[in-house]
Amino acid sequence: AAMSRKGVKALVDSLARSAKHFNKSEVECLVKLFDTLVARASSDYAGAGFDRTVFRDTLHSAFGMTDDVVLDRVFSTFDRDNDGCITVVEWVEGLGVLLRGTLEEKMKLCFTIYDLNGDGYISREEMFQMLKNSLLIQPADEEPDEGIKDLVEIALKKMASTYLLCVSFLLQDHDHDGKLSFTDFEKAVRDENLLLEAFGPCLPDIK
Repeated sequence: AAMSRKGVKALVDSLARSAKHFNKSEVECLVKLFDTLVARASSDYAGAGFDRTVFRDTLHSAFGMTDDVVLDRVFSTFDRDNDGCITVVEWVEGLGVLLRGTLEEKMKLCFTIYDLNGDGYISREEMFQMLKNSLLIQPADEEPDEGIKDLVEIALKKMASTYLLCVSFLLQDHDHDGKLSFTDFEKAVRDENLLLEAFGPCLPDIK
């Protein structure tokens, strides 16, 4: 059901306080956009939010994000209660980090996106999956998986060359177990900000 004007004002006031990266007028615009997106969504959520499909379509059209794996992972970071529905609070607060988050917030977001199984590490297999989706050009006579395996090895052994900078990772794998912790990820990104999206584009660009 449509919210009363008073209810909308109270919601906007509350979100303007919790979503620290937006001012009140921006929050109001995002709430209006949310209502438009809810109208497109399945009725399963009774107007409380919208589903994965609407979310992915919106990020694709608004920000040019096209990687299905990344979009699903971004959806999961927004959907904090894991109910398959993006509520207005999740929408506004999630966009706050996605669009205007601090470096610390964006590092946590990207790490969470790359940590596919949520165990607190980016494993060799997870690197493989993310890089596989990011590799756009593959010689016709080369097996795609072999190319990805090579990139993962480069990432773990700190042997990335300049032309592979955006799809490789200069991290110390201290335990030599093929897994990267958030501490290692954070250190590398602070040393070189370009490595924030090393395993695939998961943030809108500046434009």
